[in-house]
Amino acid sequence: MARVRDQLTAGEWAVLALVAEGPTHGFAIARAMAPDGEIGKVWSLPRPRVYSAIDALTAREFAEPVATIASRSGPRRTVLEVTTPGRRALANWLAAPVEHVRDARSLLLLKLVFLDRSRLDPAPLLRAQRLRFESLADRLLVAVAQARGFDQTVLSWRLESATAAIRFIDTAMKHADRDATCAQSATPRQPLTETVCQDASG
Repeated sequence: MARVRDQLTAGEWAVLALVAEGPTHGFAIARAMAPDGEIGKVWSLPRPRVYSAIDALTAREFAEPVATIASRSGPRRTVLEVTTPGRRALANWLAAPVEHVRDARSLLLLKLVFLDRSRLDPAPLLRAQRLRFESLADRLLVAVAQARGFDQTVLSWRLESATAAIRFIDTAMKHADRDATCAQSATPRQPLTETVCQDASG
């Protein structure tokens, strides 16, 4: 079944987000998404799938080739830029909370890392995500009380996972609030450093 226009895989969203940071090419994207790369530490993608993602993005007109540049180690590289529809779709994706708790380790962290790289405030996403997981935890709490046997065990696991995700979000929100306060207090002659902005816990 064909995917709708804005329905991308996690890897395709990550590639689109990298293209949106500025003109780039497949080799640089693949390096960033390698297991030890800047993005690969959160979500890695093998090189062939990076190029498949680029093809998917250009087919949806979310990215477009704008130039080619010489390469020291192979054929010329195609430089890509994000399109207006691509940037709009990416903004919507970054703002949307993930559906499931199991996606917190992957998709939520992926959104957070790109918000951080773009110097965008993660608080709106975190607040929306907390509301979604809090609603889920409330439903699971009732379900656990009503269940029996192994069903109760499974539901208890899901409840603990949701609760842990909420704790993570609360911690991330505290960090976001601290960073926002530090950014407001910094001056052009006083860069953001650990001396300027320290964790309240010391």
